[in-house]
Amino acid sequence: MLSRLFRRLFLESLTAAYQAGRLQFFTDQAALAEPAAFQTFLAALRKVEWVVYAKRAFGGPDAVLGYLSRYTHRTAIANSRLVAFDGERVTFKWKDYRAKAGARYKLMTLDADEFIRRFLIHVLPDGFHRIRHYGLFANANRANNIALARRLLRVPDPAPSSREPDVAKNGRLDQDWNACPCCGGRMIIIETFEPGCQPRLWPLPSIGHDSS
Repeated sequence: MLSRLFRRLFLESLTAAYQAGRLQFFTDQAALAEPAAFQTFLAALRKVEWVVYAKRAFGGPDAVLGYLSRYTHRTAIANSRLVAFDGERVTFKWKDYRAKAGARYKLMTLDADEFIRRFLIHVLPDGFHRIRHYGLFANANRANNIALARRLLRVPDPAPSSREPDVAKNGRLDQDWNACPCCGGRMIIIETFEPGCQPRLWPLPSIGHDSS
């Protein structure tokens, strides 16, 4: 089976790296530096059935590498999450997604060297750029990409729902009518007024809806 072959090759390479002294262990994994503990750890992994998902990428390996090298949208940690530093240890807030909403935010304290090591894992090399969205369904290009895919596949457009604007009313037939230029979502016209005139319908106060 592919999963067992992958497991064997992976663990053999991991053992070779350990024997060559290329592995370092920190914090909770520091005990694995002992050969006996490391062998016990590997023995447990050999008894577990691994799940290997392998599928050829749409754009090939180069596209995957390009995507992974750019995929980040912020620094490793915001200043607001830093709680304390006593000269040797750093305390910061982190989010535990396995906990309930009220108990997700917790505190962690690490040695300064370990904190810096984890931080530098998220630092991109020179020449790489941070991006937030990537792919076919990214919000910025989703509507245009879906319309283009329908044309290329020669798939008819979906029938408009009863809530869609009346064509006879707005006099437009193209798909981009009332489309938001930023996200591609449908916009609803609540009023049209001439330049220099004051609108009669003012925007309602925010009710906490997140449109990001």
